[in-house]
Amino acid sequence: MSALSDQLMTITTLVYLLAMIGHAVEYALGNSRARAVAAPARELVGAAVGAGSTPATRRDAPDLTAARPTVAATSTERTARRAELAGRVAVGLTALGAAAHLAGLVTRGLAADRMPWGNMYEFVLTVSFIGVAAWLVVLVKVPSLRRLGLFLTLVMVLLVATAELVLYTPIVPLVPALNSYWFIVHVSTIVFASGLFLLGVVPAAAYLMRAGYEQGKRSFPYTLAKRLPAAAGLERLTFVLHAFSFPIFTFAVIAGAIWAEAAWGRPWGWDPKETWAFISWVIYAGYLHARATPSVKRNVVAWLAILGFLTVLMNLFGVNIFFEGLHSYGGI
Repeated sequence: MSALSDQLMTITTLVYLLAMIGHAVEYALGNSRARAVAAPARELVGAAVGAGSTPATRRDAPDLTAARPTVAATSTERTARRAELAGRVAVGLTALGAAAHLAGLVTRGLAADRMPWGNMYEFVLTVSFIGVAAWLVVLVKVPSLRRLGLFLTLVMVLLVATAELVLYTPIVPLVPALNSYWFIVHVSTIVFASGLFLLGVVPAAAYLMRAGYEQGKRSFPYTLAKRLPAAAGLERLTFVLHAFSFPIFTFAVIAGAIWAEAAWGRPWGWDPKETWAFISWVIYAGYLHARATPSVKRNVVAWLAILGFLTVLMNLFGVNIFFEGLHSYGGI
């Protein structure tokens, strides 16, 4: 089961990479739109015939100027169809990658005889799966957001490949402190919230680029947003994802404090992970407060969402790698 899980995760990375290529093709071609081309005016073929020509003669003449699509219009339509096909294939590949991703997590859990959340490798794989699964749900609800798939699959490739190449850890039993039902309660909610934060940061960054492009900025990276959905829609999606995930994250922090009281005799001790979780909570609370305040510019709000996710990454990678504490379960 362990070897099968490793193979499935390798397949997952490759499928996400193919999906990213498909989205890139759609992104490159997708600005093309089939446009109705005005037909050239019909002319009477017999107009150049002498004045003696009868109407019957002119009616019987072959109409060689019948309206037909121009070569440019046909090419545009063909390009649009190819872009649409590439986008649909990319979504299908993303769903296939998510299925392989889930299978890899399940087989990892079966091999370890526990939930696959015991170290950084497993945690990153689970968070990234939640992110891509939530993305597929969003895509079913709002298909027009499909072009964000390029950025989402790029993040998936980076995270899953990093987990495989850098964070990989052989299966080992849980440390004694994690053998508790609170392990499922606390870690499942923190994983779910982190996965949604991962998804939420993608439209937040896309919004900043698209808003700049709509304001007339044509330098890098604003040109990357030329074919993205409207900035207002991206901003709303960012808010919905964060408004949904923040209460779950809050519950996860509270559950962790209750577990800490049972395991270590104190609910809070400013352990590095606890400290960074608190920092993330404050920033995300600030994001929601700023979003509800009309006087705060939307660009500032989007940067708060990005800053919040950077603190989540710091808690996941930086604390496990550079700090020692009661939460040192990174396994690397």
